[in-house]
Amino acid sequence: MTAPTQAPAEAQNEHAHRDPATVIIPPQDEVTVPVQTRSERPRSYEPADFGTPNGREVNWVHAPIKRLSPLFERAAQNDGVVYTFDAGEQYAAGTLAIGAAPRGEVFEPEDLPAAVAWQGSPEARYIRIPREEEVAEPIVLRITGQGAQRRADAHLVIEAQEHSQAVVVLRHEGSAQLAENVEIVVRDGATLTVVAVQRWDDSAIHASAHQARVGRDATLRHFVVSFGGGVVRVNPNVELAGAGSNGEVYGLSFADSGQHLESQVYLHHKGPETTGNVLYKGALQGSSARSVWIGDVLIGPDAVGTDSYEANRNLVLTNGARADSIPNLEIQTGDIKGAGHASATGRFDDEQLFYLQARGIAEAEARRLVVIGFLTEIVQKLGLPELEEELAAAIEEELAAGEGIAA
Repeated sequence: MTAPTQAPAEAQNEHAHRDPATVIIPPQDEVTVPVQTRSERPRSYEPADFGTPNGREVNWVHAPIKRLSPLFERAAQNDGVVYTFDAGEQYAAGTLAIGAAPRGEVFEPEDLPAAVAWQGSPEARYIRIPREEEVAEPIVLRITGQGAQRRADAHLVIEAQEHSQAVVVLRHEGSAQLAENVEIVVRDGATLTVVAVQRWDDSAIHASAHQARVGRDATLRHFVVSFGGGVVRVNPNVELAGAGSNGEVYGLSFADSGQHLESQVYLHHKGPETTGNVLYKGALQGSSARSVWIGDVLIGPDAVGTDSYEANRNLVLTNGARADSIPNLEIQTGDIKGAGHASATGRFDDEQLFYLQARGIAEAEARRLVVIGFLTEIVQKLGLPELEEELAAAIEEELAAGEGIAA
């Protein structure tokens, strides 16, 4: 499939409200109209349709192009990662060739690594939760890198059939150069939680596109947790297609010196009476630590009764660390319950520090408690005690290893 042609500006919805952050006004003498919103980005299954990024494209302007460049071509051997189930292997339903449903029902690449991963995965792994089945324990798939120079392309399909309930945890570790797609189908009345945990070694390069569709009266809870890796770029795309569908999209990151952790989130309210909540939090320490968060929310013309909110909060712990945070909101109907967005990046809250120090807590310990309290809001939303304990310990390790509690 080739990328769609950009529609002329006059053909766009005249009644749509665009947040100022989303509007790009081209010079009058330009003939072409640039992509203005996430929904207008070209999509294609063919890598050649995208061309090689040069860093000036709207979705690549904040990314380290040179470091990500190994993911712009298909893996020669495709042996960079090994997949093992820690739990729930009985829900592995074989593989899906290109053209075999439900592969491709939801997913359509919107950047070069995603198209490369699609073409480089002639057989996609498939996890299926049967209709009306409630899976008591998390399904845990471990993705282990086989070396910093080893390449892999992957496509994973997760389908929660009607009125089923399950939790799927994807654990990334070791080191590799991985271009990865995760396609998520949540059927009517189903409840699915997907948790992607990135605890790579520092040499790993990982670009992952998650695309999900949520059916009528269904719920998707989606988490991205990024602590490890040299460059980790995980872009979730959630379409609330069915009436009464619900999407909760959460993220947690802790970037150290030399790390680039990025997420470009897209929440599309398509059906009526849908609800969405996006909350990403990150901490950064080290002179070259970098995080990027871009959040796009589209409330479509048929999404009446929508209630949506997105927020990103970043805590910069040391000099030289940098967090880019860009929330965007587009509304194409006036009949909604509410919509909003927020973004904040800064250092420690002086009032919180004063409160703790006034009660006899030393400054260094007070700073540590502020960081832990800031990040654990996301951890506690998981509802998975073992993983919550692991991530709480990982936050402590990050702080102990760096200068994160320094003034």
